[in-house]
Amino acid sequence: AVGLGFDEPSSKASGMTTLHLQIKMNRSAFKLDVDLQLPGQGITAIFGPSGSGKTTLLRAVAGLEKNQQGRIQIGANVWQDTQQGIDLPTWQRPLGYVFQESSLLPHLSVTDNLYFGLKRALKSSGNAQTEVAKALQASIELLGIGNLLQRMPDQLSGGERQRVAIARAIAMQPQLLLMDEPLASLDAARRQEIFPWLSKLRDELKMPMLYVTHSAEEVTRLADHLVVLDQGQVKAQGPVSAVLTQVVNPVMVGEDAGALIEGCIGKVDVQWHLSRIDFEGGIVWMRDVGLPVGKAVRIRILARDVSLATSEPQNTSIQNQLRGSIQSITSDAHPSQVMVVLKCGTEDVLARVTKRAADELGLQVGQSLWAQVKSVALVA
Repeated sequence: AVGLGFDEPSSKASGMTTLHLQIKMNRSAFKLDVDLQLPGQGITAIFGPSGSGKTTLLRAVAGLEKNQQGRIQIGANVWQDTQQGIDLPTWQRPLGYVFQESSLLPHLSVTDNLYFGLKRALKSSGNAQTEVAKALQASIELLGIGNLLQRMPDQLSGGERQRVAIARAIAMQPQLLLMDEPLASLDAARRQEIFPWLSKLRDELKMPMLYVTHSAEEVTRLADHLVVLDQGQVKAQGPVSAVLTQVVNPVMVGEDAGALIEGCIGKVDVQWHLSRIDFEGGIVWMRDVGLPVGKAVRIRILARDVSLATSEPQNTSIQNQLRGSIQSITSDAHPSQVMVVLKCGTEDVLARVTKRAADELGLQVGQSLWAQVKSVALVA
């Protein structure tokens, strides 16, 4: 990771309303052509298969790729406008960039790596140096790396190196943080280690972040907003829960299809080691993982784990039951199946059932019925 510029403190980021990214670029394999209005806070995941233009988009925002036509505006700040002849070089764009590899200098300690990355931010006045020092200390605390400061890079795990890299990027007080598959080089254990820190970064930093990934797990655990690219074109975009439940040109297919729901811990059943998740549309129980009552959580209900009943189920081991109405019935990838979208309160829940079952139950749009949820996954 490298902080690529420092202009003004990121406190201005909280006043941002949108990011406007209008980018047109020709590549041998595809043409990147996007026009996006994105939230000025939280994580926007840029998702899609390899070769869809995700990294090219990020590099264009950073000024590392030539945007042949378009506009890049972060809040009130215009970084590029080809019609007006504006094109700030990378070093004048107040952003932080986190790459797949941490890029720490192997001969420097963690502390020296952090300060090396801040040299461009230090200014001659004592006040400016004080501000930078405070920002660096805040980033150290936010990423929990205080106990790593005296270590050398080869003494760190992959997850620890990435946390140092991210701390170095945000200490620059950028207006925008770019992250290009920051977990791609980590094994499964190290990814699980760094997920909580990325969630904390999203919740506490209040800074817009563009996060490139092709991992469904990273999208469901971290993203607030989702942009799906395919061959350089925007296939879908919007709040992550809404995009993941669309059934026309679905983003997640096969075993990954499902609903993402925001809720909170409503009750902990000590006797049975279960936690109740309350959300707009019902409640579900899942195994207790030690979270307190009132804690905000994000859960995922996969379409394969939902069955349907036209009357309230009785004498069943499936204890998670939601009342809803059918919003749509769409053919699924295999001709034997359909995807049913239910509206449960304000939430959409997906159910994959066979066409024969749908026919025998007489399912139709608008019908009220019960969804039996066999499994609930806590993702954040």
